[in-house]
Amino acid sequence: MTDADLRESMLQHLKYSLGKDPGHAHIYDWRVALSLAVRDHIVDPWFKATRATYAGQHKRVYYLSMEFLIGRLLEDAIVNLGLLEQAKSVFDGFDVSFDEVLENEPDAALGNGGLGRLAACFLDSLSTVACPAHGYGIRYEHGLFRQRFVDGRQVEEPETWLTGRHTWEFERPECAFEIGFGGPVMESGRKALWQPEERVIAAAHDTPIIGWRGNWANTLRLWSAQSTRVFDLERFNRGEYAAAAEPEALARTISRVLYPDDTTEQGKALRLKQEYFFTAASLRDILRRFLSEYDDLRKLPHKAAIQLNDTHPAIAGPELVRLLHDEKDIDFEDSVEIARACLSYTNHTLMPEALERWSEGLMGALLPRHLQLIERIDELHARQNPSRKVTVIENGSVKMGELSFVMAHRINGVSALHTDLMKQTVFAELNRLHPERIVNETNGVTPRRWLLSCNPVLSSLIDKTIGNDWVGHLERLSELEPHVDDTGFRDAFADAKAKNKAGLAHFVRDTEGLQLDPEAMFDIQIKRIHEYKRQHLNILETIALWRAIRDNPNADWSPRVKIFAGKAAPGYVFAKKIIHLINDVARIINADPVTSKLLKVVYLPNYNVTLAERLIPAADLSEQISTAGKEASGTGNMKFALNGALTIGTLDGANVEIRECVGADNFFLFGMTAPEVVARRAVPDHARKAIDASPELAGAIADIERGVFSPGDPGRYADIAENLRWSDYFLVCSDFQAYYDKQREVDQVFRDRDRWMRMAALNTARTGWFSSDRTIRGYMADIWSAHSVT
Repeated sequence: MTDADLRESMLQHLKYSLGKDPGHAHIYDWRVALSLAVRDHIVDPWFKATRATYAGQHKRVYYLSMEFLIGRLLEDAIVNLGLLEQAKSVFDGFDVSFDEVLENEPDAALGNGGLGRLAACFLDSLSTVACPAHGYGIRYEHGLFRQRFVDGRQVEEPETWLTGRHTWEFERPECAFEIGFGGPVMESGRKALWQPEERVIAAAHDTPIIGWRGNWANTLRLWSAQSTRVFDLERFNRGEYAAAAEPEALARTISRVLYPDDTTEQGKALRLKQEYFFTAASLRDILRRFLSEYDDLRKLPHKAAIQLNDTHPAIAGPELVRLLHDEKDIDFEDSVEIARACLSYTNHTLMPEALERWSEGLMGALLPRHLQLIERIDELHARQNPSRKVTVIENGSVKMGELSFVMAHRINGVSALHTDLMKQTVFAELNRLHPERIVNETNGVTPRRWLLSCNPVLSSLIDKTIGNDWVGHLERLSELEPHVDDTGFRDAFADAKAKNKAGLAHFVRDTEGLQLDPEAMFDIQIKRIHEYKRQHLNILETIALWRAIRDNPNADWSPRVKIFAGKAAPGYVFAKKIIHLINDVARIINADPVTSKLLKVVYLPNYNVTLAERLIPAADLSEQISTAGKEASGTGNMKFALNGALTIGTLDGANVEIRECVGADNFFLFGMTAPEVVARRAVPDHARKAIDASPELAGAIADIERGVFSPGDPGRYADIAENLRWSDYFLVCSDFQAYYDKQREVDQVFRDRDRWMRMAALNTARTGWFSSDRTIRGYMADIWSAHSVT
């Protein structure tokens, strides 16, 4: 597509799709016109890919995920199609800011964090490697909440990404399924007929996902919930206006909000409805597509690989068995075997409490037939494995992790350490019974979004140094390594980092009114707020550093800016208290005339993909400080290292593999290993002993308890202090001194700027392995038995 082609296509859409001419178009109009013009350019390869898949009768991959944190799509599509320079040129001709056009696009908040962003990266890579695939999820009207701070406290507001036209999707009214809940199950021998008492319609919305170079496009199909009865005219005519629309409102509740607060029974019921809703609709769509080509459902595993991203779609096992057994009249045991051969499951957690459980009462009320089938699946597994000690149903609960394992032919971890620990901990017994099922597929990130697009100054340097083939073959970044010893290259690398830091400082000044020194170290921790991720370890070290600077302000300190971003689940009180503490600490430290030139703290609200794209290229130091044995993998750690940030971290998740790749000398390691964590927890009073041994830690906790950071409410953080002093399950205190000492080593290295830049450049050169293209090829070979179509 030439500049002229793109210009003409945009003008056509501006006129005929939006009813505007260039003289009266606003930024919104320009953005929609550009999006529609780019979408037009995606449709041909999308259709071509679909036709090639049908013509070759290729196996398809179906990726079921509660989250797809896709963020903004416009720049992604433009970059993958190779239209970036044309788009810039066209908008220069109209005297319209191309950057403003890109900024106008809403950030689709259809995920919470790493799990959802991983799913988005996988979509990009599935298209890049030309693997026929569909992503399936929910079209949330509001997605994850929008976060703002009131007096330092997190306040949740609705995310309104769909208030304007969503330019990327195609509605598919012909593809809709009725999904049922509750009601009786009529049994006749071993047969059953479920008669749901509540029904909603799952309506399909398709977004084409174009791969690198624009050669292949797959489909993200998101389901929205609609009522079978849109409007009750009789009640309306009686003056019951709100009640007349009640069926529609109740149905839409299912696809209204990502992760509703499930601390109430109503919230739990809604969450289970959401999970069944999108899983059931997706499976019916998969069978519909299969039966349009083939007539023997026993061949389904040869044509469909169904990946369960975490336990959210775990109901897929019994639902697929129900469809095969109850509706297609296939023997129960054969149905289980067919389903298992199709299904595989990605585990994302080592915390047993994070593996979903549903009460038998709730499951029986909403999905009565599925509870019966789960009981039969459990019984069958027991007969086939007489020595088994683990059950799917236990103490009145259905364990969705165990159900996923039993109903999958492959279960994968997402880093080497995580996979090994999964075999030893949460699935130790099931691994003993089925040692062939667990495999590892270390996570990756798409280099298109997380280096090429978000960091154009560094990408340009890489292109000039080794060419641009690295974008589709990230392992070629290793060709940078010989250049790292060149002073000119290191200077150019440092200049790229400086430009990104200056841009972030400008953004923080404009949005938060805080002046940052771009020469200072930008020390960044951005992720979901959770005790195991240990943002409170970071802020404790910040307090201790502040105290040390106040005691000796003329020492040789490295100026540092501590940057936090991330959301806490609405019902997670302790995590929200950590956010409040960080904001209170920032308020005191930033106002301190003694230390303010050497230390600043900023918590940026409403963390999302767009903010991550701004923060990651500007980072000097990446905080990956979770308790060893708790983080499955992480992908933020990969993005930071790829963009030339050095990591301070524990031997947890993919940190282990990152350190192996970049070299131990280019990674700031601290803290206990996973076995040491287990041993430390067994030590009586381990927290108190750690506090007694560390004056820095003792002083920081005492400041919190005295109300130094909450002078109007001295007891505000008593619960945090009490947790640290007594239970401290995530071993913040036990790892504190090692972390504090390693940070002082970080200070020392940062003062040697040439050494730091050499280490940073080696991080970029040695992290090519962490491409989601590589990860997807691993899934294709080890789990899905799928192939690229070229």
